[in-house]
Parts: sequence; structure tokens; C-alpha cells
Amino acid sequence: MKTVLLTGFEPFDQDTVNPSWEAVRQLDGVLLEADVQIVARRLPCAFATAGECVAQLISELRPAMVIATGLGPGRSDISIERVAININDARIPDNLGDQPIDTAVVREGPAAYFSTLPIKAMVQAVREAGIAASVSQTAGTFVCNQVFYLLQHTLAGTAVRSGFIHVPYLPEQVVDPGQSSMALDAMVDGLLKAVLTAWQTSVDVMQGGGQVS
Repeated sequence: MKTVLLTGFEPFDQDTVNPSWEAVRQLDGVLLEADVQIVARRLPCAFATAGECVAQLISELRPAMVIATGLGPGRSDISIERVAININDARIPDNLGDQPIDTAVVREGPAAYFSTLPIKAMVQAVREAGIAASVSQTAGTFVCNQVFYLLQHTLAGTAVRSGFIHVPYLPEQVVDPGQSSMALDAMVDGLLKAVLTAWQTSVDVMQGGGQVS
């Protein structure tokens, strides 16, 4: 049985839930094909331990593909990340109280790594399912970006494709009526569509997904 590793994060910043894990854990055990199964695991929201946890999971599970997910506060859709950068710059402390500022994720590592997933095909498939999605040009500079960078660094030069997806708040997490959120069912459906498309698509589609600034 081939494994697709899908990760989400524990709650952070005084939240009691993290929608990335709430969605991902519902996909644990789902078969993408007869011999391809999703395995969901939760990561700590901590600079000191999250990357080590990812490395241990890769060593233990030997996945054929890895997609990490995290909460993107303020996001309005399923945001499929294009690039991870080699910088930690934490606006808030992580769950262990660490707050690295302007430090490298990997000393002497490349400035950035691109996702090896078919990100535009994934966005197209999620949108065709009636769920909001977009290509994101930044994964931030908190633990999400660190995990994304370390994931790509670990798997660089291998045949294992990998990347990162941000999801919005759940409706129950939103205090301001104007703040963006997404229902859990839609989030689960969108992530499943994205993961299935990533697994089945070897060559990405060519369509606009950039931003005008």
C-alpha cells in the first residue's frame, strides 16, 4: 500500500482548534486508489520540533507524496502555496514560547524551494468542485513556512513530490462577521480534491495564477 502523508497543525495563539488538523484528520485512511491511502498526522506548532517531526514521519512511513497544511488567518480560500523561503520571522511566539526573528530555516540552505506539486491543476480542480481556491505566493514566515521549507529540503532530489496548503478559519473561530472563514465540510472536500489531483496529475496545467501588485 502506498502512502500519501497529509499533515495538519495543533492549535496555536490561544485558539482551541486548528482547522488544518480538524480537516486533515477526517481524511485519515481515505483511499485515493485501491493501493494508495492517505495517512494523516498532527504536527506541533513549534519551531524546535515541527521539522524533526516531519523528518521522523517521512522516515517511518516512506510516503509516496507529502502535503502539509496549516491555518492561514485572514485567508478566504484553500491557498495552495508556490514557494517556501529560508527565513524564520515570527510575529508571535510559538507553542514553546520561541520567537525567532530573521533567522535561517537551514543555515547555508537555498534562498527558497518551490512546491513540486501541480499547484495550478489543484486549484482548478478545487474550483471546479465549487470551493474557493487560489495559488498563494507566500507561506508566511512562521512555523508553516518552516515546515514547508524543511519538507522540500528533505525531499529535494527524490521522486517524492511535496508541498503546502493553507486553509481559512472555521466559522466558529470568527468573531468579526466580515472576517473570512470556510465550513469544515467544504474544507475537507476541497483538500481531498486537491490531494487526489496532486496524486493523479504528473504535468501541471498552464494557466494564470499570479498576482498584480
